[in-house]
Amino acid sequence: MTIDLHAHSTASDGTTPPSELPRLAAEAGLTVLALTDHDTFAGLAAASAASDVELVPGVEISCRLDDAEVHLLGLFADPGHAALAAELELIRTDRDRRGVRMVERCRELGAPITLAQVREIAAGAPLGRPHIAAALAAVGITDAFTADWIADGGRADVPKHVLATADAIGLVRAAGGAAVLAHPRSVKRRASVSDAQLAALASAGLAGIEVDHPEQPPEVRERLRDVAASLGLLATGSSDFHGDRKPVRLGECTTSPEVFAALRESAAGNP
Repeated sequence: MTIDLHAHSTASDGTTPPSELPRLAAEAGLTVLALTDHDTFAGLAAASAASDVELVPGVEISCRLDDAEVHLLGLFADPGHAALAAELELIRTDRDRRGVRMVERCRELGAPITLAQVREIAAGAPLGRPHIAAALAAVGITDAFTADWIADGGRADVPKHVLATADAIGLVRAAGGAAVLAHPRSVKRRASVSDAQLAALASAGLAGIEVDHPEQPPEVRERLRDVAASLGLLATGSSDFHGDRKPVRLGECTTSPEVFAALRESAAGNP
């Protein structure tokens, strides 16, 4: 088995339609793929219609950990779970409000972009910063994710509704899923999740952490592997595929069959 547990489609900020992802995954040599769009299961039905690979239902939830934003993967979670679905709808609604205001701020700062252009790039998905960044790049502003523009705390950034991470873990577990913290020490993010924070999340029911990830160099991965072992957490690997939006291949990082089986067992043990 070759397993990738983190990939995005056009249902959020990826560039590949969900119906196409299973075929691309099979061509990349994968046998298992998790579709983990941001705060939505919207692409799952289209992806499930294909039989090229085993498809794991998943979602990547925007969360708050102390004063930083982190992302939590909910793997094997039931998309129809009422409480989880309601919270995801609230996050998506607020994401759109935030996106509209961020476009306004970019215009106020002199960027000649329009909301219509950004919505066209999003193609029906909830507005996100990658869509705004693509619009900025189209007018020559290629440093969108900086303090000058839309980085966290940047001049055009707007706060958004996010769940406390422990609460998100509880929702994923209640929906019959396994909670995995995505890219906790990515070199592209300002905040790095500390050992103490990982220990607290383990106590809150976290099942695993994403260790092998394209944005985490080898020395970071080894440290995370040690921390995971000490806390009894599973160490996963995945590509965080976004199609053409990131220079990452499906299956660039993978999860072992043993860890995958343990994640499935962890999910099955939740309500």
